[in-house]
Amino acid sequence: MIDKQQVISDNAAGANDTGSTAVQVALLTARINNLAGHLQTNKKDKAGQRGLQLMNGQRRRLLKYLERTDYDAYIALTDKLGIRRGQRIVR
Repeated sequence: MIDKQQVISDNAAGANDTGSTAVQVALLTARINNLAGHLQTNKKDKAGQRGLQLMNGQRRRLLKYLERTDYDAYIALTDKLGIRRGQRIVR
């Protein structure tokens, strides 16, 4: 089970920060890791697989936004959470 308050406090920028991009990515990462463990034992859970794909897509979009807006925070967050990074988009 995910301790949501612990994840929020570990990744929040301030005391009342519950919805920043970093917190949202951290919460999604915790949910993804939890669901991935569930799917290891329940291989035929197709609804769970779809949910995992949706969460991965949402996290990918949030990370892309964070990369565009605050690259240093993006690097720090991906290192902290152990998420692989793609190539940097240079524009």
